[in-house]
Amino acid sequence: MSNQSLNQIEKRAAFSLAGVFAFRMLGLFMLMPVLAIYSDSFEDVSPLWIGLAIGAYGLTQALLQIPMGWLSDKYGRKPIIIGGLVVFAIGSVIAATAESIYWVTAGRALQGMGAIASALLALASDLSRDEQRPKVMAVIGMCIGLSFAVAMLVGPMVAAAFGIAGVFWLTAILAFVGILIVLFVVPNAVHKAPKGDTVASLSDIKNLIKHPQLLRLDLGVLMLHLTLTTLFVVLPAKLIDDGLDAQSHWQIYIPVLILAFVLMAPMMIVAIKKQKEKQVFLGAIAMLSISTFLLIWLSHSLWGIALAMTLYFIAFNFLEATMPALVSRISPATQKGSAMGVFSSGQFLGAFLGGVLGGYLAQNYETQSVFAAAAGIGVIWLVIAWRMQVPPRSKALSFVTELDKPQHAQTLADKLVTLPGVLEATVVSEENRAYLKVDESKFDLNQAKQILYPA
Repeated sequence: MSNQSLNQIEKRAAFSLAGVFAFRMLGLFMLMPVLAIYSDSFEDVSPLWIGLAIGAYGLTQALLQIPMGWLSDKYGRKPIIIGGLVVFAIGSVIAATAESIYWVTAGRALQGMGAIASALLALASDLSRDEQRPKVMAVIGMCIGLSFAVAMLVGPMVAAAFGIAGVFWLTAILAFVGILIVLFVVPNAVHKAPKGDTVASLSDIKNLIKHPQLLRLDLGVLMLHLTLTTLFVVLPAKLIDDGLDAQSHWQIYIPVLILAFVLMAPMMIVAIKKQKEKQVFLGAIAMLSISTFLLIWLSHSLWGIALAMTLYFIAFNFLEATMPALVSRISPATQKGSAMGVFSSGQFLGAFLGGVLGGYLAQNYETQSVFAAAAGIGVIWLVIAWRMQVPPRSKALSFVTELDKPQHAQTLADKLVTLPGVLEATVVSEENRAYLKVDESKFDLNQAKQILYPA
């Protein structure tokens, strides 16, 4: 099998998991441009409670990503993902039926408790080979970005027709669609890693948090989403000031995001095929900072905002796709869920802090101060990331297997992972294939074939 492109199971995993991820994020994004506009229908509303209603989701997500990632290591990815989607749907229903801003906030907080991002990313890692993982993560990242664009278009339309309750009801429906995708579309895999203990202990989690290379990535995703949320506290109002009414904002968002996806591709090619991952990574952070600096001077025109935001989202999309893949490569094989939990906590905490920072600066200073703060955060991130180390790539191999029963996949994975040089073993029963990540200097192909094809 060629290692140059995604195989069928990787394609299926990438697009199905991206769909689940995107449906959840769509519910978050749709609220951003409409809550302040339609919040008068709730009792006891105030600017502070509007901010809390938006931020409660990110805060509970940040607090629970690590525990949910840990549970996915212990009990499996799919059960945790389905349970999280059920909690997310219940929170959506509570918010949809709320009459006061307090219950809306409670519903948003409960939505965030369905914190499945770490389990989704870990499952994507389980179902992809090392050299193809950036592509899988890129598909997920692009779908999340597209969900943002769709939310900017659909959110105001749904709210105008059905009110804020309609937005939450749609979110609940999308959560149940996500459950169906997980049950019937996302591939099943038996994943094993070299260590016998498949559950990260509390000391393991502490070590993951303190790991110098993982810490750089955890702080990086925090800063990435901090800049995003900070910018969008003031950007919609700036577009209105420049002459574009709220219902027409999609005319900026959609072309910018599509163009950014297209222009991100050359960066991915250079990083992966030319083995310039660190250089391109640092360059993307620099582009992120430069684009927000440009907003200070170009935000007086729609064309200027479009140019700066195109540069921003080229960098954002590349970093959003690359960092989860790096976390997966660096983290211990048995602790991917926990490592992704720490990483996702940083992501959502960044979104929460960005809303607080953006709101504070917008209330007390000029709009340009928000752009300057985002640019400064980019510079700080560049300094932190400067000494990052990109792990060497292992070789991925795939073999056709002969499984009499799906349960035999577990036994086969257990045997393969004991071989010298085998870093990870994943057996996909429905595809009749075994995928190995190996250290070529220690791996003996004949030993693997003896297990796979006994006489």
